[in-house]
Amino acid sequence: MKKMKNIGLLLVLGVLMISSLSSKQKKAKILIIGDSISNGYTPFVKESMKDVAEVYHNPGNAKHTGNGLEHVESWLAQGEWDIVQFNWGLWDLCYRHPDSKVQGQRDKANGKITFSLEDYESNLRAIVKKIKQKSDAKLIFVTTSYVPTEEAGRYVEDAIKYNRVARKVMQENGIEINDIYKVSKKIHQEYGKGNDDVHYTTKGYGELGKYITKFLEKKLK
Repeated sequence: MKKMKNIGLLLVLGVLMISSLSSKQKKAKILIIGDSISNGYTPFVKESMKDVAEVYHNPGNAKHTGNGLEHVESWLAQGEWDIVQFNWGLWDLCYRHPDSKVQGQRDKANGKITFSLEDYESNLRAIVKKIKQKSDAKLIFVTTSYVPTEEAGRYVEDAIKYNRVARKVMQENGIEINDIYKVSKKIHQEYGKGNDDVHYTTKGYGELGKYITKFLEKKLK
């Protein structure tokens, strides 16, 4: 009888050990929602965090807040997330004209802005409401990255203005902010694709990835 009890105890201890090990091995699930800038740095974040988290990006490019309003619920539905990091801005503040021959029909001289500051704020508030209704994840907003002076469809100062509005919305909703603007400006000056392009070289995306990873790792702890 005593022997049976000992065997039973060993089995219970074994189950507890396995359960403990599997719980330690369980990785956090992180969803990154954003534009081509986030598409560029996400592979670096995914690689850096592979031992502690499964990192995903929304399918394709999240574009502007109008697109976010339309698709954010379906992106969230793809998993049970521990962290949702999101960003909109570069597309919202872009001026486009149907006759422009520049890639993306960008034209800040003659074009029309995608979303005004007021509409951007309204859309962000609606997106935040949708996310909070659909997910219990920790939320992180990443500010808009640097806009170089010769960019065809965007003004440098607009990134600063839109970031100011976004910070206000996030602070009012208790959402953490990873403000990458100054860091992205510094990285762009060394590893940007040019003074007329908001994008980065592979090295530049790697540097942005390090900054994003560091912030996310702190939140996991």
